[in-house]
Parts: sequence; structure tokens; C-alpha cells
Amino acid sequence: MNVKEQIKSYITEQPEPKRSDMQALHRIIHELRPACKLWFLDGKDSENKTVSNPNIGYGLYTITYADGKTREFYQIGLSANTTGISVYILGLDDKTYLAKTYGSKIGKAGVTGYCIKFKTLKDINIDILKTAIQYGFDAHK
Repeated sequence: MNVKEQIKSYITEQPEPKRSDMQALHRIIHELRPACKLWFLDGKDSENKTVSNPNIGYGLYTITYADGKTREFYQIGLSANTTGISVYILGLDDKTYLAKTYGSKIGKAGVTGYCIKFKTLKDINIDILKTAIQYGFDAHK
């Protein structure tokens, strides 16, 4: 399966209303950055053990580690979790930015240094989420 097929399969296997919310978010993220690179991580390590929830990734930036090594990775991530959905905004220098800027405006969501977690889209202000996602894309131009 190619990445687009993996993403479609992952979203389709989610129960409702998570499936519809993830389809909507996938469409929204594509509208914000139509030509971005797509990723799919199945959550398994090199020994095929599950180490995380599967993630859909959007965009591309280069992570530079303390030892100077680099790795390409996605900028925005989307993942189903046991209670809802997580949107990851990766590579931000200021780990307090998301919570300070969007935490009080987004609605019923947990906001950490790189993650916005919520139960359903109806619980949050989608325009604020879009603004946060766009900020994540723009942080790595």
C-alpha cells in the first residue's frame, strides 16, 4: 500500500464520530498546505512492536539533534487516541507557545508544548485549530 492508501485505510478503520472528524481534519490540513509531503507511521518499531499510535504526517522539516545528526520528519501530525484525536505541531522552538496562544481560545482541548488533544471537533473552535496548524507549517519555511 502506498502512503495515501495507508492513510485512507487508517481513517476508515476508526469508529464514528472519530472517522468523520479525522476525514474532516485530513481535508482541512490539505486545504492549508495542498502540496505538502504526506507520511504514515504505523506506530511500530524495527522489531514490529507497537510503540505509539499510528500517525498521519504532513509537511517536511529537518530535525537537528544535539550530536549534529539530522533527520527529516513531518511538521503536523494527526492521530487517533483512546479518547479522541491528537494534532501534533512539531519543531516549535518555544514549547509554551501553543498553550499560551491557543489554549484559552480553542475550547475543550488539552494543549501541551506540541500537541492539541480533544474528544471531537464539535468540542473545539476549528478556526483556532486551523490557525495553530498554519503556524506550525509556517514555523519551518
